[in-house]
Amino acid sequence: MRQFVIRWVKRLAIAGLILVMVLVGAGAIYEQTARSQAAKDYPPPGKLVDIGGRKIHLNCEGSGTPIVILEAGADTSGSALWEPVQKQIARFTRVCSYDRAGIMWSDPAKGQRDSLAVTEDLHKVLRAANERPPYVLVGASMGGPYVMTFTKNYREEVAGMVLADASHPEQTKRLAEATGVPESNPIPFVFRALAAVVWTGLPRLVLPDAEVPELPAETAKAITAYQPTSLKGAFAEAAAFEDSLREAGTLLTLGNLPLAVISRGKPWSAFTEAEQKASGFTQEQFNRAEAAWASMQAEEVALSSNSTQRILKDSSHVVQLERPDAIIDAIKEVVNKVVHAEAAR
Repeated sequence: MRQFVIRWVKRLAIAGLILVMVLVGAGAIYEQTARSQAAKDYPPPGKLVDIGGRKIHLNCEGSGTPIVILEAGADTSGSALWEPVQKQIARFTRVCSYDRAGIMWSDPAKGQRDSLAVTEDLHKVLRAANERPPYVLVGASMGGPYVMTFTKNYREEVAGMVLADASHPEQTKRLAEATGVPESNPIPFVFRALAAVVWTGLPRLVLPDAEVPELPAETAKAITAYQPTSLKGAFAEAAAFEDSLREAGTLLTLGNLPLAVISRGKPWSAFTEAEQKASGFTQEQFNRAEAAWASMQAEEVALSSNSTQRILKDSSHVVQLERPDAIIDAIKEVVNKVVHAEAAR
């Protein structure tokens, strides 16, 4: 009897293993089919530029100088979130958005993806595409430290800067001190696990569709279609988050470089009850965090002797979607300063 039970247990184990292999194989086929379909349904709006064995998606529109360069925050959406801003900027000067390595249409890259690697890629792709300086750099959220690092390394090419609720080099420590909430892992285990098994098709099945009502429906669908393959690239940047902030912090001054800072200012009362709960903060913690954030934003304004700041009482962090008009106005302001300075020479 004991031998009979053992034989059946072995058979069930083998059958279970075979079933798992079949499901994984089917998932892998599903994932490859979905990727092919995404490439067919949602081709890149710009061009894929070779920077030495891999390609970066660069989307440029309009004409004129200086060229406005849009640097996105840290997520899987890449250049797509800039669409409401880019279309308007293209009416008065040339403007380029792009996807960092492994995000949306851009090929992945090996090695650490800190701000030095990110800005080196940006410099290479602009050169390869013959998009010549001077540049006005626009950084949203984590895009802020990236444009700061670019400016430090290629100062002679940068004519102006716009920071849209940009991250601050000391934000992790100072926000933790303000709220009493300890620093946490920027990449929860479940998301790291999903990124590791993206080839099985599982992330494509379980991740929710991108809900971005401020964007055209087709753009939101493209973000959803490329979201699983963008996970690894986004997480590679998140793993180097603190290194990138520290590097940006070594830029101590912009001199008299034209700078416009757009800062969030939406009060606790303006959020829905669901949004307040989702924040994980009490009202008191939120207010302390926002006070610390406002102080850090003021420090970014002080980077240049030729700066302005606008605080938006009706916007939270993703300003390019909630108040694209404010970013457009700030870009116009900086571009005009650059043009006038050039004319005066």
